[in-house]
Amino acid sequence: MPSFVPIHGLHHFAYRCRDAEETRHFYEDILGLPLVHVITQDRVPSTQEYAPHAHIFFRMTDGSCIAFFDLGDGQAAEPSPNTAPWVNHLALRVDSVAELETAMAKLRAAGVEVLGITDHHTIKSIYFFDPNGIRLELTAPVVPGPSLFEGTGHEARQHLAAWQDKKQQHALGA
Repeated sequence: MPSFVPIHGLHHFAYRCRDAEETRHFYEDILGLPLVHVITQDRVPSTQEYAPHAHIFFRMTDGSCIAFFDLGDGQAAEPSPNTAPWVNHLALRVDSVAELETAMAKLRAAGVEVLGITDHHTIKSIYFFDPNGIRLELTAPVVPGPSLFEGTGHEARQHLAAWQDKKQQHALGA
């Protein structure tokens, strides 16, 4: 199979939001991500479907963005009924455990309920929800050095195969 074109990184990840200003306040005023772009349209560019919306973008320091669609109806995206609330989340990286602790204190001071600090051995994390019910995770490396996944690629397929076997055994009632 010919290789695909190189994918260089995340441009943006988009969610639905209940209210663009409420979302702006949380991401810009509390999390410190600047609002860098707003598009308002009556039609969806890809489908030409009539759907008035605002598309808002918040930039992270690496240049990638978190984006939201305000559809003007005051509704947030509904959680998936077959998925536990901890599964779908967006994990964002900070540089140190000290920054993670500072972030946790600032979030709590802003009235945000925070779970953590959770020790995952290679990273530590805190968890919280944005005003739209989206679960966010902030992570920090436990020790400076190579990226979290550096040197683990050779084991990844073995671990995935073992998981697939375990699922199959469970499905067969073993």
